[in-house]
Amino acid sequence: MQRRKFIQNTVLFSSLALVDPMEIIAGTKAVKDFPIVRVAKGKRNFESEFIEKTIVEFQKNVKDKELGWLFNNCFPNTLDTTVTYSQKNGRPDTYVITGDIDAMWLRDSSAQVWPYMAFAGKDSKLKNLIAGVINRQTEYILKDPYANAFYNDPNKRGEWTTDHTDMKPGVHERKYEIDSLCYPIRLAYNYWKNTGDAAPFDENWVKAIKTTLKVFRDQQQKDGKNPYTFQRTTQFATDTRPLKGYGYPVKPVGLVCSAFRPSDDATVFSFLIPSNFFIVASMNQAAEMLEVITKDTGTAKELRNLANEVDKAIKEHAVVKHPKYGEIYAFEVDGFGGHLLMDDSNVPSLLSLPYLDAIDVKDPIYQNTRKFVLSEDNPFFFKGKVAEGIGGPHVGMDMIWPMSLVMRAYTTSDPSEIKDCIRMLKASHGDTGFMHESFHKDDAKNFTRSWFAWTNTLFGELLWDTYKTNPRLLEL
Repeated sequence: MQRRKFIQNTVLFSSLALVDPMEIIAGTKAVKDFPIVRVAKGKRNFESEFIEKTIVEFQKNVKDKELGWLFNNCFPNTLDTTVTYSQKNGRPDTYVITGDIDAMWLRDSSAQVWPYMAFAGKDSKLKNLIAGVINRQTEYILKDPYANAFYNDPNKRGEWTTDHTDMKPGVHERKYEIDSLCYPIRLAYNYWKNTGDAAPFDENWVKAIKTTLKVFRDQQQKDGKNPYTFQRTTQFATDTRPLKGYGYPVKPVGLVCSAFRPSDDATVFSFLIPSNFFIVASMNQAAEMLEVITKDTGTAKELRNLANEVDKAIKEHAVVKHPKYGEIYAFEVDGFGGHLLMDDSNVPSLLSLPYLDAIDVKDPIYQNTRKFVLSEDNPFFFKGKVAEGIGGPHVGMDMIWPMSLVMRAYTTSDPSEIKDCIRMLKASHGDTGFMHESFHKDDAKNFTRSWFAWTNTLFGELLWDTYKTNPRLLEL
């Protein structure tokens, strides 16, 4: 995603009608300290009675009124501003933009609606909304499994039409990223587990799973061939691939190549380890679905074989002995022995693996890795006056991504660490009432992307889960 340029000119908040003041947030601060920034009722893209009741419950019982205000703004932000729900051929269909970019990323759309999954079993509107996302993702994967983002209009051509790759109408961007194919499986699997509904998993969905399997097999590059190339005319090295668009060579060892990271930045070494962990989890989830829903045991076996092969290769080629932390997972490797030690804030990251059910949080190598990525030995860990956390090359140095703080909270059992993460997130909104893509470590008002729904909803998920499990941690 070229977030640096492709931003709509109109700032979201200036276009929103205001709702009546919420008495519930009046308290330790004056109401003027909590301006009404949520979209007015009646102007929201989608409304769920269950989500509204959740907000009321949270605000009623959480003493910190600023957190109540933030929860009211952030948790429903995906529903309020980014989803378009309809019926297509008698089936649910949902288009989800990221916020300030009018395109649907397979990754972002999955993550944006994920926090509502817990309510889908009892709210038929949310259930249909998520089913619509699954159906739309299936359509997109079959259109081009190497693309990461798509338009609602199947004939639209955008500003990346001139990229040197096989661009098709309706495709916003064609950056091949492993996680773009894993996230839809994660969403589908958990939708099935939470609702028991198998309606979205028709022959087209099975075809999309088989297509995903083929892409991952091809991207193991065992024959030395790569069907995908990408180059862009750009001043940013992270937005293009070297060596005629193929990237630097890898040694086939069973891992799967990813041309780009979840940040939409190009990989240095194509075996992106967090995403390979994601493959293992996703292939096993897809296999279970095929075994139970469609009885396709043959394809399920192929999926499990790939998962086992990648898992074995991770153990053999992704573990590096660090002089301070012991054995840790590299961020990227090439199979020749080359490795990159760092972490990026975008999910999947090394830090986020337990959140994605891709590793046991107690795994000793993960714990060593976690200590490394949350230290200044990680070149993209920043510590400042406002917060400390992980950023990445995408927006540059000293910029912390809120989602890294959420992942830090989700991957610890230490109450004080969770509380610190929530405190830093609370301090990061820069008087806007919303989370952002990133913020400067010393100045929360210096941020990128005023309308970034994924992080808003993710922060809401953390607040709700904390409220349900240990509400005392919300007493900041």
